[in-house]
Amino acid sequence: MTPRKIIIDTDPGQDDAAAIMLALASPEIDVLAITAVAGNVPLKLTSLNARIVTEICGRPDTPVFAGAEAPLRRKLVTAEHVHGKTGLDGVEIFEPAQPLEQAHAVDFIIETLLREPEGTVTLCALGPLTNIAMAFERAPEIVARVEQIVLMGGGYFEGGNITPSAEFNIYVDPEAAQIVFASGVPLTMMPLDVTHKVLTTRSRVARLRANGNRASTEMASMLEFFERFDEEKYGTDGGPLHDPTVIAWLIEPDLFTGRRCNVEIETGSELTLGATVVDWWKVTGRPENALVIGDVDADRFFDLLIERLERL
Repeated sequence: MTPRKIIIDTDPGQDDAAAIMLALASPEIDVLAITAVAGNVPLKLTSLNARIVTEICGRPDTPVFAGAEAPLRRKLVTAEHVHGKTGLDGVEIFEPAQPLEQAHAVDFIIETLLREPEGTVTLCALGPLTNIAMAFERAPEIVARVEQIVLMGGGYFEGGNITPSAEFNIYVDPEAAQIVFASGVPLTMMPLDVTHKVLTTRSRVARLRANGNRASTEMASMLEFFERFDEEKYGTDGGPLHDPTVIAWLIEPDLFTGRRCNVEIETGSELTLGATVVDWWKVTGRPENALVIGDVDADRFFDLLIERLERL
């Protein structure tokens, strides 16, 4: 089987790091590049963190491009209260040998989609959708060339995690999300409704650490820091491991179930800004624009993640 070509657009983040590791460890996936966006922490740190993760994985050949420093029309909101001041708190931060690519991430996305055969590149969005929306606005001819977008973002039955109604990635840049969801590109959405079902329990993190290789032990240390916020917030054993669901869906989609729905993004209301309005019961008659994932086999998900990270 020919590996699926992907671009990972991300704002690492410990859970973003887990998604990057899963992709780099999986022969089904060909990571063309990582494009960094401001989100969990500012762009200077997200572009550094992406390079740190590729070096931890022994894959410094994976190019990393820096993109948008701020949302399209709003001031940047970050999440150091969850991820720590570096975004990767829990492990030592170092200057990677791999330099940052000179080109802007948005230019790379555009040039890659124009160069690669139509319908062969998947965009995996793990953070705010600013880079992708900017690329679509700057070069609308690329929209029809995207194979699909798989993103972590939004919530419906679970509500929000940054406000009562909004998930962080969508809340940071709701205008960008609106552009992406209205683009017509085939879209799969991993909302909080599914990511809250994949918890980094103590036993799962212990299994990961027992792999013994650098990537696994570093990720276990990241998760031990990352989960402390969500354990206090939700009262659970471990916290949700959001972003690797995107990569896991590409590798083993039968781990997940969902349904095609219409999803609209709230951009006007101060009360519900960034809400993903999912027509789960199909009451509006609006056209379906996303496959919204609602459930996952969490044990099999972690079996996949732990087994793949051992390969790095």
